[in-house]
Amino acid sequence: MNKIIISLAVSALAVGPSAMAMVNSTLMNPEKAVAKAPAEFTVRFITTQGSFLVRVHRAWAPLGANRFYNLVKAGFYNDVAFFRVLPGFMAQFGISGLPEANAKWKEAVIQDDPPSGHTNSRGMLSFATAGPNTRTTQLFINYGDNGNLDGMGFTPFAEVSQGMEIVDKLYNGYGEGAPQGQGPDQSQLQSNGNIYLKKNFPKLDYIKKVVLVK
Repeated sequence: MNKIIISLAVSALAVGPSAMAMVNSTLMNPEKAVAKAPAEFTVRFITTQGSFLVRVHRAWAPLGANRFYNLVKAGFYNDVAFFRVLPGFMAQFGISGLPEANAKWKEAVIQDDPPSGHTNSRGMLSFATAGPNTRTTQLFINYGDNGNLDGMGFTPFAEVSQGMEIVDKLYNGYGEGAPQGQGPDQSQLQSNGNIYLKKNFPKLDYIKKVVLVK
């Protein structure tokens, strides 16, 4: 799971006006993303394959739920790719298409939530990590039973409550990411954003927008 890890340099002109339009003060200032999440809330993922709902349970992983809540409110996941989709394992996302945003959030780590008794089973969402206490913005949705991850800092904080069949449709043809596989290189994505993905991996599916439902 060492590739479930959380790049800098493309000008606003290169990113394009439509992408820059989604930038807000919280997106570019992680220190402002400190709101406490509701005990439970639902968000709608509007993707290139359709929409699905995710129900967040703050009691399962309070720090993770708070971070996700603030990222959604900041618009961080808008126009973000599912860049690592491995059948039977998981679908990973959470690197911004804006290199400037990635640079801001790279060091905005949160502590791990302790195991809560909820497991990484099909449909559960957890934060990706680069090791203990390194969670920032990347998430994955479990496709299968990945309970072996439960004690490694991957504490689920939410579940797909409707539309898992949409998650199952996400494009998985690129396989594992570089350098182990032929899929996207996370460092290149961090540094060059969606420009890198659109050029080299045009079949990827994207999150168009994530919105709070209630």
